Amino acid sequence: MIRPMEERDLPGVLEIYNDIILTNTAVYMYEPQSIQEKQQWFAERKVAGYPLLVFEEDGEVAGFATYSQFRPYPGYKYTMEHSVYVHKEHYQKGIATKLLRELIRIAEEKGVKTLVAGIDGENLGSVKAHEKLGFEYAGTIKNAGFKFDQWLDLVFYQLYLPGPKER
Repeated sequence: MIRPMEERDLPGVLEIYNDIILTNTAVYMYEPQSIQEKQQWFAERKVAGYPLLVFEEDGEVAGFATYSQFRPYPGYKYTMEHSVYVHKEHYQKGIATKLLRELIRIAEEKGVKTLVAGIDGENLGSVKAHEKLGFEYAGTIKNAGFKFDQWLDLVFYQLYLPGPKER
């Protein structure tokens, strides 16, 4: 079940995010976050009006998703970069795709023109999932990050949406 994220979901969200930080290259961070950092993240996104979604399965947070403005300048106000993360025990269930479809629906409703995905270049599963939903390759930044003693390429994909009815 996809629903709006609530503050009570943050421990589950934090568990997913910190596991990703420590075990893979989907996030180019080294240190786990604290619950206080996640609470601040949640509050800031909520105030800004960005969607915060969780996929709940059997009362547990199995995945979460959000988007926020691509860059903090007025000219980017219709371009959003999204994040979708799934708990490792819930991979291969289609949860990420369901969350991303809901983010796309919300983005269209809110007048977003372009939805951007920044994906680690080795994450071919994420690339394929984005392509299936209509995202197009937009470019690669080679050696954009360094983690686990290796240089990492960051690939960008974007989805074109109708955009705002009025500016």
